[in-house]
Amino acid sequence: MKKKKIALITGITGQDGAYLAKFLLKKNYKVFGIKRRTSTINTSRIDDIYQEDTSNKKNNFILKYGDVTDPANINSLINEILPDEVYNLAAQSHVQVSFATPLYTSMTNSLGVINILESIKELRSKKKIKFYQASTSEMFGNHTQKILNEKSNFKPVSPYGSSKVFAYWLTKNYRDSYDIFAVNGILFNHESPLRGETFISRKVSIHVAKKFLGEKKILRIGNLYSKRDWGHAEEYVEGMWKMMQHKEPQDLILATNKSYTVKEFIERAFKEINIKLKWVGKGLKEKAVNSKTGEICVMVDEKYYRPNELHYLKGNPQKAFKNLKWKPKINFNTLIKEMVHSDIAKFENDKF
Repeated sequence: MKKKKIALITGITGQDGAYLAKFLLKKNYKVFGIKRRTSTINTSRIDDIYQEDTSNKKNNFILKYGDVTDPANINSLINEILPDEVYNLAAQSHVQVSFATPLYTSMTNSLGVINILESIKELRSKKKIKFYQASTSEMFGNHTQKILNEKSNFKPVSPYGSSKVFAYWLTKNYRDSYDIFAVNGILFNHESPLRGETFISRKVSIHVAKKFLGEKKILRIGNLYSKRDWGHAEEYVEGMWKMMQHKEPQDLILATNKSYTVKEFIERAFKEINIKLKWVGKGLKEKAVNSKTGEICVMVDEKYYRPNELHYLKGNPQKAFKNLKWKPKINFNTLIKEMVHSDIAKFENDKF
């Protein structure tokens, strides 16, 4: 009988961690997830696959407490689990928050990577462990190139983007220096109903769902004209896994090769509840009203602007398509439809 592969996922309670865990379980892996100790229970995304009884030998999904910023803890966990594959998804991943917490962001996103890679390096004689680093399109910053690829230069405009550039090069350095199978997945924006509630895509879908259910609040937004390459997280975790199965470690972009503004995202979301928006005003005075009733639905709010704005992102996934046969199938409209209707179902029986 073929032995199960063992995967270790940091950041297991996040959107990507949840989708990846479920994907790997379907691939017959034994999955260990690392979660930080917090005062509130934050496992809602993985409650459907989690069993508390760790003594059950048939339990293929096990949670461990840990923190990537603690080298002794991470080294102990990797030595105990001896995984075949480590997927490092742990991060302080909110761009605007990174301006307020640059040190914490850097410690988690950069030093955490050193701790994992050092453990993998020290274990090389005992076991060859593959490593996946969750890189990001935010590393590119405001680029002159309209379609970004694996050869595009990094010009980050946030502490988050900068910390991820450091982690990217660490991953490459350890790969080249110690012959470790280590890859960077440079993922462009990927959303889903499991996206964190403070991210713009989910903030919009939640607001629209509550609007449909009768709430009267106005959606307050920062830069309406930022353009992003938006895909579905569930498809992107498959790309992560495919990168780890490739014969040679390669840093690859996962993207849709299409870009839309935040304004277009909002319009499409409101369209799902049969509200057509009409935009009036300019700059900080721009707002959207219900074209039928005149009710104000969206307003620009200066407090949601970042200290340094990233204006445009669009990725070329051709190398991933060629080498991995990976191609996104869920389009922009379908993604937004799923998110809005998922949030409607979620809030239908809640009071807000």
